[in-house]
Amino acid sequence: MATMCRSIKTLRPPFQEIVTEEDVQAAALQYVRKISGFRAPAAHNAEAFDKAVAAVAAATAELLSTLQVRR
Repeated sequence: MATMCRSIKTLRPPFQEIVTEEDVQAAALQYVRKISGFRAPAAHNAEAFDKAVAAVAAATAELLSTLQVRR
């Protein structure tokens, strides 16, 4: 099994008590960079890259808002 990109941090309690929109965007960007293999896309791929980042950020925010963490 492959490991997740090390620069993506866990964004749920107790690892992170406060998660900002910037945290979610940064994680989404790192994920898309990792799976696409591009640090920054070429102009002809920029729209697809940006849409992917937005979709991953939205899915991440939805996941974090619905997780129930037992303490």
